[in-house]
Amino acid sequence: MPDLLLENGCRGVVAGIDEAGRGPWAGPVVAAAVVLPAALPAELVDRLDDSKKLRPDVRRDLFVALAACAEIGIGAASVAEIDRDNILAATFLAMRRAVAALPRRPDVVLVDGNRLPPGLPCAGRTVVGGDGKSLSIAAASIVAKVTRDRAMAALGARYPIFGWERNAGYGTRQHREALVASGVTRHHRRSFSPIAKMLSP
Repeated sequence: MPDLLLENGCRGVVAGIDEAGRGPWAGPVVAAAVVLPAALPAELVDRLDDSKKLRPDVRRDLFVALAACAEIGIGAASVAEIDRDNILAATFLAMRRAVAALPRRPDVVLVDGNRLPPGLPCAGRTVVGGDGKSLSIAAASIVAKVTRDRAMAALGARYPIFGWERNAGYGTRQHREALVASGVTRHHRRSFSPIAKMLSP
């Protein structure tokens, strides 16, 4: 389970950063930066975890609890930016935007993964598997996931054939069959191989 050891080893204001949506074929990539309160409610200490390990209803409840007590910044990179820059660069862009959206600039960021986004306005540290080690990164993983899922559900209501409210833009069977039946939309990542192959003559 994640804890606060990494945060407590840093000086000043510490934000955890994580993203959601690097792998899907459609939709934006979303990042969140979260600064936890000094007195984190025991309920959150006990329940925060890697978002992938949590049920959707638990993630939503934790999102609400975090919004009530933590400082949160959310950033996204669009499909156009993903196709223009590549998914890694777009993810870094979303992370920088998330940090910029925080109510105050952190002194240190803990970033899930093994690469720091360039151009951060503060010191940074990478944490491989961070959403299972750091409570602030776990919180960021939940905020990013819930935010992106909501965005994809809204897109799914406009494009019901793809089932984005359920598959979040990943290449499920329904998504693949819908692409064959109805074609590529402006929300699909044309630089991704499955979509590029469909568009090639």
